[in-house]
Amino acid sequence: MSAAQDRPATIEPWVRDILRCPVTGAELVEGTGPDGSPELVSTDPDTTLAYPVRDGVPVLLADEARRV
Repeated sequence: MSAAQDRPATIEPWVRDILRCPVTGAELVEGTGPDGSPELVSTDPDTTLAYPVRDGVPVLLADEARRV
């Protein structure tokens, strides 16, 4: 595994601030998945979903989301 793969891919704060959960419209915050991979987590208290971040690109598709 290369050094780049060891660190989670971060998203610029200004980008993260404008992104919203496509299902609930809630704010997204940076998180880490069960396998250590980066993800964006919805802050909606009723339906918390986590979206993967692959190669620094958030995948904001409902089908790709995981329930937290």
